[in-house]
Amino acid sequence: MGCEGVPITVPPVVSGVHPSAVVQPEAEIDPSSEIGPLAVIGSRAQIGPRCRIGAGAVLGDGVVLGADCRIGAHVSVSHALLGDRVVVYPGARIGQDGFGFAPDAGAFVSVPQLGRVILEDDVEVGANSTIDRGAMHDTRIGAGSRLDNLVQIGHNVRLGRGCVIVSQAGISGSTILEDHVVVAGQAGLTGHLRIGRRARIGAQAGVMADVPEGADVVGSPAQPARDFFRHVAVLRRLVREATAKGSKRAAGTETDTD
Repeated sequence: MGCEGVPITVPPVVSGVHPSAVVQPEAEIDPSSEIGPLAVIGSRAQIGPRCRIGAGAVLGDGVVLGADCRIGAHVSVSHALLGDRVVVYPGARIGQDGFGFAPDAGAFVSVPQLGRVILEDDVEVGANSTIDRGAMHDTRIGAGSRLDNLVQIGHNVRLGRGCVIVSQAGISGSTILEDHVVVAGQAGLTGHLRIGRRARIGAQAGVMADVPEGADVVGSPAQPARDFFRHVAVLRRLVREATAKGSKRAAGTETDTD
């Protein structure tokens, strides 16, 4: 029997701290919030009203959550400030060091990462996604933005309001996305780019240069969608013509001088 018409309800927050949770004495937890089993709340962490912290989640020292946040099971959050109504789905990692290093005499030396992650109001972060803390400046995800599962956000990246990042996309360090940018699945953006407001990045696109406001780009290297599909049409026509010519030669109805 199907489940059509059955409403999906979100269970209400059950206030209190589970006996198996580990909460440092300096943490501040609003009494209306719920701390699940085996969760760890670090020193000086602040958890606002009506939040739910899932089983096995870890909130590091000094992490701040606004009101009505939902932190899924086995999430880790460090060096981060979260606004109101932020949702982080299971397994996500927020606030770890970014991928920063410098070569030194044939080896690599890690560059200190000193920034934070800022998740503004109404942001959602999908399961097993990762958001690196900034190196010098903060990594910031703008209000209302949605990240799908398995998204990678590098250090110092800044997303504007209402951006959508689809599964398996990756954004390299210090790239800026202005408001309402859409990045489709498996797209990759190199570092230090600026993507204009309401631009759309196609699936599996490789973006290596700035994208102007309102542009649609696809392909790797990414190019305007109209140019890309024009090139595809030309290639298909050339293939059809070459195939037809080869068939005629095989049938003996065409000579080399035709």
